Amino acid sequence: MRAHRPSLRSRDTVLSNTLRVPISAYVVDCAVYVDGERLPGHWSHEEALAEVHGRDNAFVWIGLHEPAEAQITGIADVFGLHELAVEDAVQAHQRPKLERYDDMLFMVLKTVCYRGQPDPSAEHEIVETGEIMVFLGPDFVITVRHGDHSSLRHVRRALEADPEQLALGPAAVLHAIADHVVDSYLDVTAAIEDDIEEMETRVFAPRSSVDSEQIYVLKREVLELRRAVVPLGAPVRKLTEGYSSLVPHDVRSYFRDVDDHLVTVTERIAGFNELLTTLIDAALAKITLRQNSDMRKITAYVAIISVPTMIAGLYGMNFDEMPGLHSPIGYPLTLIAIVATCLALFRVFRSNEWL
Repeated sequence: MRAHRPSLRSRDTVLSNTLRVPISAYVVDCAVYVDGERLPGHWSHEEALAEVHGRDNAFVWIGLHEPAEAQITGIADVFGLHELAVEDAVQAHQRPKLERYDDMLFMVLKTVCYRGQPDPSAEHEIVETGEIMVFLGPDFVITVRHGDHSSLRHVRRALEADPEQLALGPAAVLHAIADHVVDSYLDVTAAIEDDIEEMETRVFAPRSSVDSEQIYVLKREVLELRRAVVPLGAPVRKLTEGYSSLVPHDVRSYFRDVDDHLVTVTERIAGFNELLTTLIDAALAKITLRQNSDMRKITAYVAIISVPTMIAGLYGMNFDEMPGLHSPIGYPLTLIAIVATCLALFRVFRSNEWL
């Protein structure tokens, strides 16, 4: 049941229970739709709801951006929004979910945005996440956005350009938002796939230098993407199975298409996770191989250097009776022996690819 609706107020401002806050401070748009067509004019939330009350095939769509609790309280009272759902919408940081409160649905969707190449020193993330909360009633849709990249302006314009689709009611708006969010998942996974292919080429290129930290950064972002995408599967399937009468049969078929795209994204993310694990193993193996090669070189040079060191150490013991000590050719022969031995060792190590 909805709470008591107060009298109409000014179109310029909306009064919450505790504060007077200008509409432009948190309401992105407030529109009335009748038979799929937007009515002209600017509306406060009370006026919009009063306008659709008693009309057939009419509903209100209000878009909010990061409202505070005091700012959304007035709207919540007018539309009878459940206090637990309102609390989730204000605090954000929710998992994707679908909840039913009497004659209202509350859905949370995670939005994602690709920001750039993996760089451990970068301040921004590769994949930036946000949230869209949707309150769905018989004659209203209220969207609450968190994040700068989660704009629904293009979704609203596309629906307004298709009155036949918009005439299906508030459920059509919910489908358009879900479809927009899942399409953004496809775009982000395509961009990440390009990054992974580039990293794969670098990992397996001969004599290439690979920073394993970059792979870890990308893997972390893929896991963040998975936390946004995978939990959304169950809510979307509920909408396709007639979870609520607020989603008519004509709209459920559209949600099946969204579910198919979501399954595709989920499979891609699972593949990315496995491939990045393989790349990490390959990068670590490459580093280990390089270290072994370096150790062989160091060992070979130490063996070569030990020859003159050992001979010089023997002849530096200052004994009187030593071979060739008093011979005029002793010194040249010793040098020749040192050089010949070192050259022989060098050729042996070179033939064994230690040098």
